[in-house]
Amino acid sequence: MDMATKWLGTNFPGVRFREHPTRKHGVQKDKYFAIYYKVDGKRREESLGWASQGMSAAKASQVLAKLKEAARTGEGATSLAEKRKLAEAKREEERQQEEARARENITFADYCANDYLPLARVTKKPESIRKTEEHVKNWLGPVVGRLPLKNIRQMHMQKVLLAMANAGRSPRSIQYVFATFRAIWNHARNNGFVQVQSPTKGVALPKVNNERKRYLSRPEADALLAELATRSPQTHDLALLSLDTGMRFSEVTGLTWGCVDLDKGRIDILNAKGEKDRAIPMTARVKELFESMTPGASNELIFKSRVGGQIGKISKSFDLAVEKLGLNKDVDDPKQIFSFHCLRHTCASWLIEAGTDLYVVQKTLGHSTPVVTQRYSHVADASIANAFRAMEADTAKAQPGKKVISLGDR
Repeated sequence: MDMATKWLGTNFPGVRFREHPTRKHGVQKDKYFAIYYKVDGKRREESLGWASQGMSAAKASQVLAKLKEAARTGEGATSLAEKRKLAEAKREEERQQEEARARENITFADYCANDYLPLARVTKKPESIRKTEEHVKNWLGPVVGRLPLKNIRQMHMQKVLLAMANAGRSPRSIQYVFATFRAIWNHARNNGFVQVQSPTKGVALPKVNNERKRYLSRPEADALLAELATRSPQTHDLALLSLDTGMRFSEVTGLTWGCVDLDKGRIDILNAKGEKDRAIPMTARVKELFESMTPGASNELIFKSRVGGQIGKISKSFDLAVEKLGLNKDVDDPKQIFSFHCLRHTCASWLIEAGTDLYVVQKTLGHSTPVVTQRYSHVADASIANAFRAMEADTAKAQPGKKVISLGDR
């Protein structure tokens, strides 16, 4: 303390004060109280505060008594600085305990909104974020949104399954929603919010069979493109690209000018489904289509919605054209119903009919495994059978008079 300061004694041993030169507290000058004492033979001095702040000689004496008692017994703080440190440590401990309780009781909805989605918006595509938010809002939130993560059980996920099934949602849609839940759960598990496996484990989901058996003949494809050209030039161009490249709808609508290389006659598909890039050669009419358009900036979408963004769904003109051509007339089997995605299926089928190896088709279409490409094996089987029949016919011509056993007779 400042040795030039004039300290005055009180009726309480070890308590003293100094007066403010001008400020008053009531009718007397304001007083600043301090205490002094010894710990382990060393003198300690502590400043306590002004009378105008509520301090008094009696209160200062009580503080001094507690510090001396702590020094005597070895329990508690023996100085105000130490007391402040202990208080801060206690507050920090209480804060950590509160955070632990909050982490332990965090709800699915809060974790998704405050922890999962902020990072996902940085690392995932906007369409993936949109679907995640849709799944949480429509299906996951109503069942498990308000539940703490630790309380979510298999029975809750069975309720999600039942709700979607009762609403007539497809097996594929149900699987997508469950995949969204697993992604959020695994994220929480990796960050220490939960320790157990996802409660989706053990929930039997409906089987998915989205194999499309329908593909167009070349006359049908030409008729469809001609009809679309009269209804919507943009839809015509989208359909032509999918038909001649096997690109998915989202890949076509997400195409930017930087992905089109007219000199090399190549389209680069970046960040496609499965996060795998691939390159597709242009057919003559695809190249002609791009050459007829005015190129934009490298990151500019080639096909835009009315508001300038990426097109979210196929135009109604496509369905009207399909209806007019009768492509789905008297078709009840979902596998045989023609949709925009069947243009991709048609491209794959035509490639195989032309003798393209299944592995090449897999890489062209961007299938993650050969299993998906095997869906088109029926086309390959037919091509193989036709090839052997042609060989059989050539053999018969080369060896007149000799009987050739037809492969179909075996």
